[in-house]
Amino acid sequence: MAGKKKAEAATIRVTQTASPIRRTKNQRATLAGLGLNRIGRHRELVDTPAVRGMIAKVRHLVKVDG
Repeated sequence: MAGKKKAEAATIRVTQTASPIRRTKNQRATLAGLGLNRIGRHRELVDTPAVRGMIAKVRHLVKVDG
C-alpha cells in the first residue's frame, strides 16, 4: 500500500472579474467560500458538484478556466 499514489483530482481555475459591492449577502458569502475577495484574484479548486454550484451562483462575478 505504501507504493500506491492517489489519483489526482481534476481542478478548475476560478478568477474574480467583478466586485461584490452592491451584491446580495449570499453572493458575497459565496465568493468568500470560493476563496476570492478581490478582482483579479484566482484559485485552483477541485472540480466537484458543490464547487460548480457555487460558481453557478456567482457566474456573473467570476471567470472559469479549465
